[in-house]
Amino acid sequence: MCNTSPTLGTPPVPARPLPATRTASDAPPPVRTGHCQCGRISYQVTGVPDDPHLCSCIHETRISGGPAVLWVGFPLDSLIWTGLAGEPKWYATYPTLRRGFCPDCGTHLVSVADESSMVMVTGFSLTDQSGIEPLGHSFRENAAPWMQITLAPGSEAG
Repeated sequence: MCNTSPTLGTPPVPARPLPATRTASDAPPPVRTGHCQCGRISYQVTGVPDDPHLCSCIHETRISGGPAVLWVGFPLDSLIWTGLAGEPKWYATYPTLRRGFCPDCGTHLVSVADESSMVMVTGFSLTDQSGIEPLGHSFRENAAPWMQITLAPGSEAG
């Protein structure tokens, strides 16, 4: 839009400022909730999901009883335990990696590496998985040979 007057010699009309608008960066970060099968341990995480991926390592397949686990990262400082049972029971898979699970029903909920600023939550412990698609598959070579994986467009095998 041109800001000049149609009449010669008339000064241009100053543009009016736009009203204040919110941008995506002003919006509050998304909050997601999740829980174990029995519901005694539940949690809340805040932020944009990071690094959603499948993992078929020997630990995941044994812990889950399935061919892979879907992991999704969130800022560790956003994790709040909200259930009646409080925090999960912890198991060290490696000297620097702990996994949290419900001692009552056995649901595997989270994984936290020492010195990490992220907590990885099991994707299907989330109440709502909308918008979360795996972008990679760690230890794909260990996956069951009959397992067919379709990753999100533009993703890698991992």
